Amino acid sequence: MVHDIDPTSTKPDVVGAAFGDQKAERVLNKWAVWWELAKPRLSLLSVITVLVGYLAAQPHLQWSILIALTIGSSLAAGGCGAVNQWWERKEDAKMSRTAHRPLPSKLVQPQSVLIYGVTLCLLGDVILWYGCNASAAFLTLLIQISYLFIYTPLKKCTVWNTEVGAIPGALPPLVGWAAAEPSSWTLGGLLFALILAWQIPHFMALSWMFREDYAKGGFRMLAVEDSSGQRTARKSFIYTLLLVGVSLSPLFLTDLSSVYAGAAAILGLLFLLKAIQFLRFPDGVKAARELFLTSILYLPLLLLALVIDLWV
Repeated sequence: MVHDIDPTSTKPDVVGAAFGDQKAERVLNKWAVWWELAKPRLSLLSVITVLVGYLAAQPHLQWSILIALTIGSSLAAGGCGAVNQWWERKEDAKMSRTAHRPLPSKLVQPQSVLIYGVTLCLLGDVILWYGCNASAAFLTLLIQISYLFIYTPLKKCTVWNTEVGAIPGALPPLVGWAAAEPSSWTLGGLLFALILAWQIPHFMALSWMFREDYAKGGFRMLAVEDSSGQRTARKSFIYTLLLVGVSLSPLFLTDLSSVYAGAAAILGLLFLLKAIQFLRFPDGVKAARELFLTSILYLPLLLLALVIDLWV
């Protein structure tokens, strides 16, 4: 038999149950705040590229390394996300798309977030050092330093911050590659170049969609200073061309088959068409949004095709 709880009842067991539910809800909300501070969506993409780098370099899985790589890179990426939100909390409060974050919403104290972020970063580095090797830990530390202390402050100084930020954004596959300790770095280098090129049209489209927000936050994005959208769209197109070229280059330098070739050709053509559309209609949001959504589809599907080709 199911018993309904009467919120007006004064019976101890009913009141206790009600207070128990409220306590559980507060605990869940608190966990949700700390989870959000780690930028889970962005961190997940970083961890995926780390694992792709490992799988592309390692023909035989070593589960202990794979587990340490997953946990260590997840903590390191989440820590970077938290420190970044601590650093940009005042700017986030001015922008519509970030004003709901935990720090602008005053759901948590800034010093707590800084301690949390630094702790996650250090834990991730230590796990990668002992669970994988020194090279993977060093590359992760390099990502953290360049992302937090070079890219983050440059966002307020120059429109070239996107290209600078693309470097730490492209390093995660090399963390996985280093963990596998391969004899050749050819494919690892191509993965770095691929993700570096991918980030530019991806972010150009995003920044054009939210250029007013970035202006409110005081960030010097190309889209903010490009009123017509032509420079933003042109840069997207140039880097998309570069991306397609890089995505096809493994076919000539490695033993990949038609599985990857077909995926690279089809996805590259789709990406290029959306970049051309943005180039033709740079002043609207529709073309930029379609390019952005295509970029989100492109990368995981291409990386999935690469892993399938190498492992099946």
